[in-house]
Amino acid sequence: MQTRIDSVLKNLGILEVNPAYSTGSNWGGDATTGTIGSYSPVDGKKIAMIQLAGKEDYETVLQQAQSAFNTWRGIPAPKRGDIVRQLGDALRIHKEDLGTLVSYEMGKSLQEGFGEVQEMIDICDFAVGLSRQLYGLTMHSERPHHRMYEQWHPLGIVGIISAFNFPVAVWSWNTALALVCGNVCIWKPSSKTPLCGIACHRILAKVLQENEMPEGISSLLISDDVIGNLMNNDKRIPLVSFTGSTRVGRIVSAAVASRFGRSILELGGNNAIIISKEADLDMSIIGAVFGAVGTAGQRCTSTRRLIIHEDIYEDFKNKLVKAYGQLRIGDPLDQHNHVGPLIDQDAVSSYTKAIEKGKAEGATFVVEGGVLTGDTYQSGCYVKPCIAEVKNHYEVVQEETFAPILYLIKYKTLTEAIALQNDVPQGLSSAIMTLNLREAEFFLSSAGSDCGIANVNIGTSGAEIGGAFGGEKETGGGRESGSDAWKGYMRRQTNTINYADTLPLAQGIKFDL
Repeated sequence: MQTRIDSVLKNLGILEVNPAYSTGSNWGGDATTGTIGSYSPVDGKKIAMIQLAGKEDYETVLQQAQSAFNTWRGIPAPKRGDIVRQLGDALRIHKEDLGTLVSYEMGKSLQEGFGEVQEMIDICDFAVGLSRQLYGLTMHSERPHHRMYEQWHPLGIVGIISAFNFPVAVWSWNTALALVCGNVCIWKPSSKTPLCGIACHRILAKVLQENEMPEGISSLLISDDVIGNLMNNDKRIPLVSFTGSTRVGRIVSAAVASRFGRSILELGGNNAIIISKEADLDMSIIGAVFGAVGTAGQRCTSTRRLIIHEDIYEDFKNKLVKAYGQLRIGDPLDQHNHVGPLIDQDAVSSYTKAIEKGKAEGATFVVEGGVLTGDTYQSGCYVKPCIAEVKNHYEVVQEETFAPILYLIKYKTLTEAIALQNDVPQGLSSAIMTLNLREAEFFLSSAGSDCGIANVNIGTSGAEIGGAFGGEKETGGGRESGSDAWKGYMRRQTNTINYADTLPLAQGIKFDL
């Protein structure tokens, strides 16, 4: 495997010690700031070292971005879209290498790694079309010989702070849209997956350089919390898009709001699937298992809870236990395996603590959890996906644990099931499995799911880029990716033109001199 990884790193331009920042073709960093290592959860090996960016590096990047914005916003949107199209083409070329790096550095299955890069390609395609559709409305004026309309302008610098679990896709959701809207971007990727950030930025930097674009249109900063705090409190960054925990999201939101900046928050999820007695149970099993164990339960859209009708509860539970018995846990680069490792030892600790807490509160585990040991699991990051019967009000159930722990809950009526589903602080993704049209429509009505995403006969994970992605309540209310999420990256301006030879006032007000 090491030969394969070495080849991937070489193809993506990953060095033994990588620089702290990039403004495009310019890479650098203050060597006195220190370094961090990227370690693979797959085998525990160090992949490479990266310098950490400091305050002086941050200031260099900000000034370059400010200068680049003055040029980039003046380029016609379709031309900006064409450059994003070229990024999509470059990602197609590097899909296998980048997908493999995602799998190795983050720990998700190889197919999920490839799928994440495909998601990047898809959002580039979406953004290309969007670059010719940044539409504003026209309105009729109450004053004669006046025309009113609205238009959308870029904000300036967009700060992107992304999480480890989707180390490349979330950046592309933000960057592709921000760029076609005329903004420039500064990205701080997760310090747990810095090499994915460096690889992506090298790909985009080459595209920008080939188009003779200035430095600073897209910049990268590798750091811990220091750079994130600077971004959140910097008035020169009108928009911060943050993906991560609800706890940190509260800090980001307060800091950005205190300076009247904007934030796009995509925070925690506590997602449930309602399994109706009129569901296709075989199909439901597939959706439930993948939703719970895909990416080792480290998706914000991972299925945390199954709310199952009492008439089919035992039958469905037995099918689920049987399905879990067929899961293969191991090296995610081996496509025969279903479940890879958690990201690091801290994640393993959160997993074991959640199991202990659940048992203390009264949870009954029908599939036991545990940390796997042995040569195959030498990184210490591999755990068993587990299933527990619980009550929805248990504290551990109300929390999001980024691990493959699935909770089972009984219900009697659909109204009760929806109330259980909604009775958590988070509101990201939700689903119902049913062949009953009335149940499906009620679930999607205003009296149904309170989540930003509500699905029928598919699971909670696997959102497509065509729809706006995000959720309500403690999920933060932000929207990224498709639909009209692009409006979050622009400022709206209402324009009125008077082409008369007089100046009538609105609401019929008279002001004669």
